[in-house]
Amino acid sequence: MPKSNNSYTTTSSGTNSQGNHYCHRDYSSSSNASSSGGSQPSNNNSYHYSNSNGSYYYSNPDSSTYYNDGKGGATYTPPSKK
Repeated sequence: MPKSNNSYTTTSSGTNSQGNHYCHRDYSSSSNASSSGGSQPSNNNSYHYSNSNGSYYYSNPDSSTYYNDGKGGATYTPPSKK
């Protein structure tokens, strides 16, 4: 069953066969998504991975992404402008 908080619903999560954790979040089905008064996220379905090698990756609701290689290197990609 999906888990929910005020800003998103966790639709799936777990560990894949390589031992990497994943979590998929749906921001469009939350109770706050339509009643917050703010702008809707451009990417309602967001996710993150936490990898067994220490790296992790986030795809955010504003379409930005963040990758950390677990060794001190990181890359942030800002939201795309429409």
